[in-house]
Amino acid sequence: MSGSDDELAKDLGLLSAITIGIGTMIGAGIFVLPGTAVADVGPLAAATFVIGGVTAMFTALSASELGTAMPKSGGAYFYINRALGPLFGSISGWANWLGLAFASSFYMYGFGEYVNQLVGAPALALGPLTVTAAQTIGLVGAVLFIAVNYVGAKETGGLQIIIVVTLLAILAAFTVVGLLNADMDSLQPIVQDGAMGEVLPVTALVFVSYLGFVQITSVAEEIKNPGRNLPLAVIGSVAIVTVVYALFLLVLLAAVPTDLVSGNDTAVVEAAQLLFGQYEVFGYNLGLLGWGMLLFGGLLATASSANASILSSSRINFAMGREKIISPSVNEIHPRFGTPFKSILITGTLIVVFLLFGNIELLSTAGSVLHLIVYGLLNIALIVMREAEPADYDPDFEVPLYPFVPIIGAISSFALIAYIEPVVIGLSAALVVFAGLWYLLYSRTRVENTGVFANWILDRSEEMPDAAVTAASAASPANDEYTVVVPVSNPRTESDLLELASVLAKANDGVVQAVHIVEVPDQTPLREGSEHIQRIDAESQALMEQVREDTETLDVPVEVRTVVSHRSFEEVFDVARREDADTVVMGWGPSRSWSAGRAERPLDELTHNLPCDFLVLNDRGLEPDRVLVPTAGGPDSDLSADVARYLRDQVGSEITLLHVVDDESDRADGEAFLTEWAADHGLEDATIQLDTSGDIEDAIATASARHSLVILGATERGLLSRLVRGSLASDVLEDVDCSVILAEKSHDRSIRQRLFGSSSDSEPLEAASSAPDSSTPTASDDSDDGHSD
Repeated sequence: MSGSDDELAKDLGLLSAITIGIGTMIGAGIFVLPGTAVADVGPLAAATFVIGGVTAMFTALSASELGTAMPKSGGAYFYINRALGPLFGSISGWANWLGLAFASSFYMYGFGEYVNQLVGAPALALGPLTVTAAQTIGLVGAVLFIAVNYVGAKETGGLQIIIVVTLLAILAAFTVVGLLNADMDSLQPIVQDGAMGEVLPVTALVFVSYLGFVQITSVAEEIKNPGRNLPLAVIGSVAIVTVVYALFLLVLLAAVPTDLVSGNDTAVVEAAQLLFGQYEVFGYNLGLLGWGMLLFGGLLATASSANASILSSSRINFAMGREKIISPSVNEIHPRFGTPFKSILITGTLIVVFLLFGNIELLSTAGSVLHLIVYGLLNIALIVMREAEPADYDPDFEVPLYPFVPIIGAISSFALIAYIEPVVIGLSAALVVFAGLWYLLYSRTRVENTGVFANWILDRSEEMPDAAVTAASAASPANDEYTVVVPVSNPRTESDLLELASVLAKANDGVVQAVHIVEVPDQTPLREGSEHIQRIDAESQALMEQVREDTETLDVPVEVRTVVSHRSFEEVFDVARREDADTVVMGWGPSRSWSAGRAERPLDELTHNLPCDFLVLNDRGLEPDRVLVPTAGGPDSDLSADVARYLRDQVGSEITLLHVVDDESDRADGEAFLTEWAADHGLEDATIQLDTSGDIEDAIATASARHSLVILGATERGLLSRLVRGSLASDVLEDVDCSVILAEKSHDRSIRQRLFGSSSDSEPLEAASSAPDSSTPTASDDSDDGHSD
C-alpha cells in the first residue's frame, strides 16, 4: 500500500513517547563531554548544560503547540513545510533527516568505542578504506537497531522503555554514591579565570546532548491521545534530562578531584570506579562494579540514542516522501509490520555510509548544527501559524508568553551555531544550499502545498511590498499537474462552470481549484482580524465546502479557497498566476461582479498578457450534447478544438465544425481546409458544415439553432479599436439562444498589437471568412481582460 493517505498505527503511549526523547538525549554527550566542558569553564560546566536545557525548552514549547495542532509523522519538518512552505520544508527536511542520520552514526561510533573497551575487536581493511574496531562494532549495532525499527514502533517503544529505565537507574546510583562523598568546597572557585567568556561556546558544544526532544513529534502520528501526551512527553523529557545533567555534573565535580575530570573523555567511568571503590560488600570491593555499571551505562546511552534517532529519522524521510519533497515511493507501508520500511532502509544506508567515512567529531558537530537550523525555523513556523491563523490550526496546547517564547527560541538556536567549528558550519551551509537547489530543480514541480506564509502574502498582494510578493511567487510550487481554476461569484449557482472545469481536469488527469472571490469596498480593510472579513470568510467557507462535495462526485479532485479582495476582476488574474493555472474557466454575464466593466481594465491590458488559457462561459444552461465549433484557424480555435475533444471524450458530445466562405466558388477550398483542420485536431469524426453566405454572424446564429453549445475562439482586436467600438459585447452572443464558450489561449502580444490589434482583426468576422489562417471568428474579441464586459 502506498500514497499520501497511508496512516501509521497509534502504538506509542506516554511512557514510550517520553523515553524516545530521553533516550535520544541521554547519549554520548553526558559520558564524553563533561571532561571537555570542565577543562574550559571548570565548575560552570553544570551551568552550560542548564543553559542548553533552557534554550531547548523554548523550542520544546513551540514544538508542543505545533505538534498538538498537527500530529503528523515528520514532526518539525512537517510543521515548517506547512507554515513556511516547501522551500523551507526542503531545507528543514534534509537538515533534520541528515542531522539525525549523522547523530545516529555518532552514537553508534560511541557504542563501538565502549564495546571495544570491553571485548576488543580488530580493524578491517576494505581495499583502500581502513575500518577501525569501533566502526566495525558500530556497523553491527546499526544493522541491529535498523532491523528493530523495521519490525515496528511498538517493539521499538518497548525496547526504549527498558533501556531508558535501566540507564536512569545507573545514573541515579552514581548520583547517590556521589552525594554521600560530595564536598561543596570542591566547587570553589565556581568562576575561574576566563571561564565566563567560554560559557556560550561550551554551551554550543554540549548542546549535542539535547538533540532528542523534538524527535518525539516525528512520531506524533503514532502517539495515543497526542493532544495530552505529546506536550507532556516533549516538555517533560527536556525538563527531566536538564535536571539529570545538572545534578549529575554537580555531584561529579563535588565528589571527585577536578583534575580527574578535566580533559578526560572517560572521566565518568573513572570517577565511578574511584567512588564505588571506597565501599566493600562481604569483603568485595565495589570499584569494579562501579566501573562496569557506568561502562554499561555508556553502552545503553549510545544504543538508546541511536535507536531513537533511527526511529525518528525514518519518519522524517517518510513525511518528505508524503509531501513529494522526495519520491513518494518511500511511503510504502509494510503489509505485516505497518512501518515505512523503505524509509527505514534508506536512512539505515545513510547511517552505514556516514559510519564508514566520518569521524566522531565531524558526526557529532554536524548533527548539532543541522538540528539548530531546524529548531530556529520551527520557532519561526509557530509565529507564522499564530499570525496567519489558518482555519485548520487549532492546537490543544498553546505556548505561554507568546510571542516572546518563539522569538527567543529562534534567536538562541541560530546564535549557538556561531560557536561551532567553521568547517562544520561550512558543510552545513553547503547542505542548506543543496536542499534549496533540490527544491527548485526537483521538488518544485512535484509538491502541491504552497505553505501558509506564502498564501498569506499572496492573498494580500495589493497590500504587500512587491519584493515580498515576488519572492513568495518564486518560491511557490510549480506543479506540473494540470490545474483548472474556477473563479466563483456565487457558490450556489456555479455548477455549470464547475462541471465544465471538471471535464477539462478529468481529460488531463488534473485538479480543479474553485476560488470564491468576494469583492468588498475599498474602504473595508482586508485584515483577517476584521470581524466583517471573518464573517465573510466563514460564510464563504461553508458554501465552498458544499461546492467541493457536489463537484467531487464527478471523480475529479477539487480544492476550494476564499479570497477577499478590493478588485474582483483583477483578482482573477492574480489567482491564476498564484495557482500556476493551465486554464481558467470563468462565467460572463450581468450576475458576476467582474462583468460590470471598470476603467482600469483596458489600461491593465497595456502591460499584461494572459497568464494561461481562458474559457469564458456565457451560461444559458450548459448542455454539451451537440457542440458547434466555428473555425477559420488560429491559436484560439486550437483551444476551441481541445475543449470540443474533451467534451466528446468525457461526456459523449456530438461535434459539428463550421467554416464560412464568401461564396459557392470557395466551397472546395473551404471543405479542404475544414477536413484538414479536423484531422489535425483529432476531430475526424466530427460533422463538417460549410456555409457559403459570407455572413459569419448570421451563419453562426443559424447553425446554433440546432446545437446546445457554441465554442468560439477569441480574436485579438486591439485596445483602441475596442474603445472606439464602445462595447465589448459580442453580437454573436446576442444572436444565439444556447450557451457560448469564448476561448483564448495564452500568448504574448506586442504593445502595437495590444493598442491596435493585428491587421487581420480590424473586422474580425469578415476577415475570418476570407482568411483561413486568421483567428477564429467572433463578433468582438475578449482578450487579456478576461473576455468579459
